[in-house]
Amino acid sequence: METINILIAGVGGQGILLTSKIIGHLAIDLGYDVKISEVHGMAQRGGSVVTHVRFGKKVNSPLIEIGKADIIMVFEKLEALKYTHYLTDEGIMIVNDHRIDPLPVALGYSEYPDNVEGKICENCPESIIIDALKIARELGNDRVLNTVLLGVLAKQLDIERDKWLKAIEENVPPRTIDLNKNAFLMGFDK
Repeated sequence: METINILIAGVGGQGILLTSKIIGHLAIDLGYDVKISEVHGMAQRGGSVVTHVRFGKKVNSPLIEIGKADIIMVFEKLEALKYTHYLTDEGIMIVNDHRIDPLPVALGYSEYPDNVEGKICENCPESIIIDALKIARELGNDRVLNTVLLGVLAKQLDIERDKWLKAIEENVPPRTIDLNKNAFLMGFDK
């Protein structure tokens, strides 16, 4: 297997680090070499958080080079525009269709850009835009939007669904296992 490069971006508190951990543990369980790098912006204040997840036969660096990400998964749609340049020409962008105003917008110093979805699709024709937050709310917990998106991601990779479910079970808090599995399956079935 060639190295798979997945860049995950969003806003602090959206479950980005847990998502990276689940993918990493799954890849280790499958026998792959795994490297993960986390960049915490002002995560506790709603700032950007980015993780690079790389796995394959042999991975030397934890960082994905510009133009080398096979998949970019973003938890807030404006974050997608920041990282499009990391995607390969054939890459896939998975986007949560949700808006969280960055601090300058919230304070009235700037405006949220218009037509973010259109710009995403223009920059990446292989975009999957999904309202993962709406699905999470249907399940009764906003915090599982990350596992909804993980389900969408899983459908893009040639790894058995049951192996993903096992990785979720081993990495989420015990009281949330069923909820997270259901969220994953909702995303996988989209």
